[in-house]
Amino acid sequence: MLTDSLADMLTRMRNAIMMRHAEVSVPHSRLKESILKVFHKEGLIVGFETVGEKVKKAIVVQLKYGLDGTSAITTLRKISKPSRRVFNGYQNLKAFRQGLGMTILSTPKGIMTDGEARKQKVGGEVLIEIW
Repeated sequence: MLTDSLADMLTRMRNAIMMRHAEVSVPHSRLKESILKVFHKEGLIVGFETVGEKVKKAIVVQLKYGLDGTSAITTLRKISKPSRRVFNGYQNLKAFRQGLGMTILSTPKGIMTDGEARKQKVGGEVLIEIW
């Protein structure tokens, strides 16, 4: 039984990137779909689509690579874990990796990047660091 489905998605994506796969399939959830929408909007993945029905529903993620074969995603790290939740107010959200990386947050206004959270002056649970 999987207890942390978000960590599973990030691990599947990291493994697929290391093997230079064009796409990766992950079990569907609304949280994963929201995070992938942010990834797509930020240009980190080519796109994604939902396939299957009900219990067998999955998301196929098309990974993005440059002309030289390097991935748009260098590192994916899960910050808030089931055993240790991490929350930040918008005042505590600083530029991550001198602005080259970003954090994904779960806020009352939905899933968003740290930059959007600062603009909307809303804090939340820090889910992922990505660069």
